[in-house]
Amino acid sequence: MGSAKTKHDQTSLKLMVKPLATLLIAAFLAGCSTQDWRTAKRDSAEIAPLPSEHPEAVIQVYGADLFGVRGYFAVHTWISTKQKNAQHYTVYDVVGWRTGRGLPALQIKQDIPDRYWYNSKPELILDIRGAEAEHLIPKIDEAAKRYPWANEYTLFPGPNSNTFPAWIGQQVPELGLKMPFKAFGSGYAD
Repeated sequence: MGSAKTKHDQTSLKLMVKPLATLLIAAFLAGCSTQDWRTAKRDSAEIAPLPSEHPEAVIQVYGADLFGVRGYFAVHTWISTKQKNAQHYTVYDVVGWRTGRGLPALQIKQDIPDRYWYNSKPELILDIRGAEAEHLIPKIDEAAKRYPWANEYTLFPGPNSNTFPAWIGQQVPELGLKMPFKAFGSGYAD
């Protein structure tokens, strides 16, 4: 009797595995993109307040799905800040392809704060404004300039684009930054 039950359990398992494998393959193929990253959407998602209309200091952390099928499993995260009365945002992020060109992975530059990440609309993870943001922006900037992996990038386990904001959150705990579940590499600095 025991062997008949075991054989039945094995048959049931096989019947469940085939549809599950087919579903996973279909999801993978559906996520494959024929689009070229060079033509992917990279403009503002119109989430960040316009500096001309909002003079207060602003700190925002964003996350967006990775390009193509990888977006089902992981996100890219970055930090954007705007000083009081500033007419631009400073964006802090880590991008792996830069290291292949002999550049630091960490880039700090004036840029669009809420830029689409290669067709993926960003989601706002953290939003701090006013006097609190004004107080915290110099701490973020100072911490970013001493980021220990500024010239390194490893997709998994890190350091990667998610390691950077997580590390900033450790250095500036007043941010109260909680990284998204799909932010692989955010635990690298723990």
